Amino acid sequence: MKPYTRADRVSGLIQETLADILRKSIKDPRLASVLITKIRMTADLKLAKIYYVTAGQVADRESTAEGFKKASGFIRRALGKELDLRYIPDLHFLYDASIDYGIHMNQILSQLDHES
Repeated sequence: MKPYTRADRVSGLIQETLADILRKSIKDPRLASVLITKIRMTADLKLAKIYYVTAGQVADRESTAEGFKKASGFIRRALGKELDLRYIPDLHFLYDASIDYGIHMNQILSQLDHES
């Protein structure tokens, strides 16, 4: 049994290429402080869920989501030019709340530590 599936390998390749595209080709200031945390691919490689975080507040998250919505066609075409895939997956950009949750849990634990 293989340790990694094709979907895992393709998602890693897409993550590297997407980071390059965001850094070099996208000029939208709403996407300037975005970090791609992970990409989940379906087994048939037709859908990619792209999880990201931003350095800003909640309002920045909303504007970043709008920026991704507007740039998704350009990003998909750029991925098509860079990657040698039969199909370029549909891209769904989702905010990754796990980092916020981790910060919140850390605050709770430190409050409990100070109380005891």
